[in-house]
Amino acid sequence: MTDQSINGLQENAPKLNTYDSQLFPEIVSEQQIDCTSEHLAKRPTTISETGLSSQLLTELLIKHIHAMHVATIRELADALALPGGIVQVLIDVAKESALIENRQSLASGQMRYALSNIGEVEAEKALKSSGYISVAPVPLTQYVDIVLKQTSRNTQITKQRMQARFAELMFSEALTSAIGPALNSNKPILIYGMPGVGKSYLCRNLNLLFGDDVLIPSAIEISGNIIQVYDPQVHILSTEQNNETPADALFSLDRGHDPRWRLCQRPLIVTGGELTEDMLEVNFDSSSRTYKAPLQLKANNGILLLDDLGRQKMTPLALFNRWIIPLEERRDFLFLPNGVHFEIPFELILLFSTNLNPAELVDEAFLRRLGYKIEFQPLEVDSYKKLWGNVCESFNLTCADDTFDYLLNAYHNTTNKPFLPCYPRDLLSIISDQVKFNELPNKVEKNLIDIAWKHYFVSQS
Repeated sequence: MTDQSINGLQENAPKLNTYDSQLFPEIVSEQQIDCTSEHLAKRPTTISETGLSSQLLTELLIKHIHAMHVATIRELADALALPGGIVQVLIDVAKESALIENRQSLASGQMRYALSNIGEVEAEKALKSSGYISVAPVPLTQYVDIVLKQTSRNTQITKQRMQARFAELMFSEALTSAIGPALNSNKPILIYGMPGVGKSYLCRNLNLLFGDDVLIPSAIEISGNIIQVYDPQVHILSTEQNNETPADALFSLDRGHDPRWRLCQRPLIVTGGELTEDMLEVNFDSSSRTYKAPLQLKANNGILLLDDLGRQKMTPLALFNRWIIPLEERRDFLFLPNGVHFEIPFELILLFSTNLNPAELVDEAFLRRLGYKIEFQPLEVDSYKKLWGNVCESFNLTCADDTFDYLLNAYHNTTNKPFLPCYPRDLLSIISDQVKFNELPNKVEKNLIDIAWKHYFVSQS
């Protein structure tokens, strides 16, 4: 593709490899920013407003036509998540460069387009360079700006907010009183305690404290390279976005945000013993010829939980060394395999969870960097009973007080088993299975507790 093929398009937006401190200003309060999705990511009306090079967009256009064989403007607008007017400009220039040809119109009158022989050659050349065929990316500059404005740091965690959002989670006031200030500290948090005390469960529910949605880009562009960011396996679309069809998003031009962004719940990404150093860097998938975003990039504006700290292939020391600068400067330095380097905001809540003794994982200097170390303890008996009742309701079971007392006296007190919040769910699940199999009344009986305890715990004899 020659430079002449794009001369008729709007002026390209500048591209940068690195970003200085001006792109990381102090975060202003949420009262000072209009953080509605429409304000943060306005719909582009020209190629210049996309922030992308017209050459990149043209290559993406012909790759889509190559995959579709024949396509209409409406189909291409849907595939690129760009307004039809921008797509029409790209088609006109591609036709002038003999890259695409007209095909017979549909009965509705919509013109159809296909690649010429020259266009096929150019599309295959573009695919060899990058296998990315999806929604048009957003420029890194725009991504940085929106991530900073969507930061969860703008939300002040108060005792009232904690009590309102965590009322049904059965955590002690002492524990929630420790977690709340830790979240306001903007420092990483290490939570530890014996297995089953609810560490991972609490972390997986911390997004309840924010209760809002954020914009996640389908992909970002850095110096002509495209990195996929949106991942349907970890990013959950908001109710609003889930109910919107592509046609709604693209052709209701008077409302809504730039459809290159997905409106999602704040990300919650959990990784455990499978974590490797490669997962924290940009990776190139040789089979699809696409760049994949690292975990912390996908988790921006949300929560990244590293569960089972100390069980990873990389040591805790290596992990903390990797994130010393991001934790202190709130920005991360990334590199592409082709040598391009760039910075992204590190706007996420970083949590570590472990069943091990923290003092045995890393030295005191690294523990100081973590800011908060919070120990989880088993429940008190009153909280345990309340949780047991809640779980019974979820299984559509009833349980008399004397039956619950039997659980305590016959098993917990005689075996010295602590009141772990995982036990009600696990034991009542077994009881529910027995009720269904034997077609019994939906009631917890003492003999069912005997069976559940026997099958759940390993005999010590």
